[in-house]
Amino acid sequence: MKFRFWICSALVIGAMSSTMMAEEKKTTLGIQNVRIDGYVGNRINNSIANITMPVDIDLLVQPFRTQDETQNRWQCEFWGKWVQGAIASYRYHVDDTLYEKIEKSVTLMIALQLPNGYIGNYDKEHQLQGWDVWGRKYTTLGFLKWYDLTGDKKALDAACRLIDYTITQLGPSATPVYTTGCYKGMASGSILEPVVMLYNVTKNKKYLNFAEYLAYSLDEVGGPQLITLADTRLDRRFPVDESDWWSNDNGQKAYEMMSCYVGFLELYKVTGETRYLDAVEKVVKRIMDEEINICGSGAASECWFGGKQRQTEPNIDAMETCVTFTWMQLNKRLLEITGKPVYAENIEKSIFNALLASMKCDGTEIVKYLPLEGFRMGADGQCDMPLHCCNANAPRAFAMIPRYAYRVQDGAVDVNLFTPSSAEVKVGKNVVKLTMTTDYPQKGNSEITVKCKKKLAFAIRVRIPKWAEDVYIQVNGNSINGVVAGEYAVIDRTWNNGDKVTINFEMTPQLVMLNNHQAIIRGPITLARDSRFSDGFVDEACIIPTNKNGKVELRKSAIPENMWMAYEIVVPVGTYNNDGQMPTRTIHLCDFASACNDWNFNGRYRVWLPRPIEVRFQPRR
Repeated sequence: MKFRFWICSALVIGAMSSTMMAEEKKTTLGIQNVRIDGYVGNRINNSIANITMPVDIDLLVQPFRTQDETQNRWQCEFWGKWVQGAIASYRYHVDDTLYEKIEKSVTLMIALQLPNGYIGNYDKEHQLQGWDVWGRKYTTLGFLKWYDLTGDKKALDAACRLIDYTITQLGPSATPVYTTGCYKGMASGSILEPVVMLYNVTKNKKYLNFAEYLAYSLDEVGGPQLITLADTRLDRRFPVDESDWWSNDNGQKAYEMMSCYVGFLELYKVTGETRYLDAVEKVVKRIMDEEINICGSGAASECWFGGKQRQTEPNIDAMETCVTFTWMQLNKRLLEITGKPVYAENIEKSIFNALLASMKCDGTEIVKYLPLEGFRMGADGQCDMPLHCCNANAPRAFAMIPRYAYRVQDGAVDVNLFTPSSAEVKVGKNVVKLTMTTDYPQKGNSEITVKCKKKLAFAIRVRIPKWAEDVYIQVNGNSINGVVAGEYAVIDRTWNNGDKVTINFEMTPQLVMLNNHQAIIRGPITLARDSRFSDGFVDEACIIPTNKNGKVELRKSAIPENMWMAYEIVVPVGTYNNDGQMPTRTIHLCDFASACNDWNFNGRYRVWLPRPIEVRFQPRR
């Protein structure tokens, strides 16, 4: 039997305005049936149709049949990643074929569980090594997501048995978790997240006890010390040289570290222990200040390296798509807990740049690494599998977008993403439809139309980007006061059918300087030169001019095939200065997501453009 649910991305009972409380003391709000249209919606659809649907589930399950892994490989993660992305995609877009594919894969996995509870690809002698426990994490998450969707008790039982078996192997009287797996035990320790989720479902105290042990072990001396070192520079926690980069001594692995902090947030929600939340907020601020680049992601060779300051340098294996997803995931969990708009802003930057750029222009492939200059290319499969880790993970990021765009927080409906879209809001037993029309991020104008059968009172909070200028919001032509960039604009009123909220702000291009390089951002979009414009060498030195207000004046340009946005500007180029005059050239820039998105090896793009040095004006050294 198939199960169908009215999917809500959030459910919160909160205090309303005094007008609402006079009508009913408590009003239940929920979000359902979110639809994303436009360019972003098309990429979500590409992810479902071209990345998630074609996967051969028999190949995903095969390593769990043989259980003969001895080389510390990670094919055990692929099924759990894929099925979570597939379930999230199904929640967004109900499709019988996808449902049946998910159901079949879950059935196959449950059938492979050993009598002792183990499901994995490692042989008995190599269990707890390499990526074994990391794979158990993803398998458990897959079962729990399926149980949450369907109520299938067999999946819940399989998750319980797998964690029960793991408890017999890890713990104070068994093997310390930080001595297992990879990267100071962070890969193994990230199983904290599904263990907490299992406690939430079963209320069995042994799972909470195990979760608290995992959190303790992840802060022990000898382990990654994720709480003690939360406010320590990430790339200097456990410095290693090249020979130890992929060893257990490396504590800077970005993806695994953030996965552990996601688990801490889940544990905080259960226990209320503020040290968990404090540690995560400290480390996220560190990541923002030290690591995240102009395109909303970070890491090189999959590790933190002080990348924000060094992003103008060519970095090998930069911006792994798994890092992009986990950065978005960590910020989304913090947004759900704290409601702070900075976390929503971080997600927006990642979506419009690093995430959209990860997909090939035809929507058929996901890139593994994403440099800020050079060319883009696909990646081979890993671990004798036909896909790589980022192919399995990226659909989870695309499926996250609808759940981030509209959500309930503190008794209000938050609108976090400006994109053509719609969502239904459940207000008690009534349904209100919100429809957004916008050309964002090309333009800074958006309109939300309210459709309801009766007057209903609730609050809508519109996120205003921190960079926005000259912001004004109107409801049916009447201005809203107190609107501040970087905050939510709260509109708490009784809504009538046909009410319109208009949001307007300027998206003036900004010049960013770093290490004698320059880049242009326009709203949430980072721009790049692309050799497909045939307008000169993308690596040539130039001087991007600004007006008297320090702003960049771009003009719209014809948009080539496979590009989303295109602009042009006249700039001095090269290093010749004849009597104060440098030669000029019209150069073109596209959005970073479009840069060399055809994955042509002969193409080249560049975000950070070198600026020529005039030594007469340089300080003497």
